[in-house]
Amino acid sequence: MIQKLLITLIVLGANLYSDDFDDAKRAYASGDNIKSVNLFIKACDGGEMVGCFNAGLMYEKGNRVRQDQVKAVKLYTKACDGGDMVGCTNLGAMYGKGNGVRQDIAKAVNLYAKGCDGGDMNGCANLGVLFNDGNGVRQDYSIAKELYIQACNGGNMKGCLNLGVLYNNGDGVRQDKSIAKELYAKACNGGYGEGCDYYIILHEQGH
Repeated sequence: MIQKLLITLIVLGANLYSDDFDDAKRAYASGDNIKSVNLFIKACDGGEMVGCFNAGLMYEKGNRVRQDQVKAVKLYTKACDGGDMVGCTNLGAMYGKGNGVRQDIAKAVNLYAKGCDGGDMNGCANLGVLFNDGNGVRQDYSIAKELYIQACNGGNMKGCLNLGVLYNNGDGVRQDKSIAKELYAKACNGGYGEGCDYYIILHEQGH
């Protein structure tokens, strides 16, 4: 649920003026895997937090390097501490799943909240799921709803889908299949395939 394409992040990082970071982008684009991850780490050590995040993502996913989730946790931690909110959200996912670190749902809650407050809509959506399910926090559909709304309005299609599920089931809101269908359509049109599936199901049911 919590993924950000590395190539997207590289494009977004194009306005940074770190020579190491620029060299890392070029190395990544040319397929020089070892050089790119080493340069991202060098940029990270030089204060470019997006370099920390990119290197962390490569190690977490085993993207062009041998997968090492312990290294990923360290790099995401540095990114988060340095103000990279996507790094906070991804670090929260590592703690939530117990990948590369001992599972700690309470820490995941705090990291998702930090990411969400800092403007990362994945953090809002993920935190909403925890409140939705009562995982690490007291179950509260009202809080989940507000977090899903924030995520959806911020362009996070998973947030739109999950908000639709609340309306479809009547969890914490008055059940409204029409609103649910609209939200599923928004998720679908936003490129989130599950939204298309849910939309079709409601449509076939005559809603």
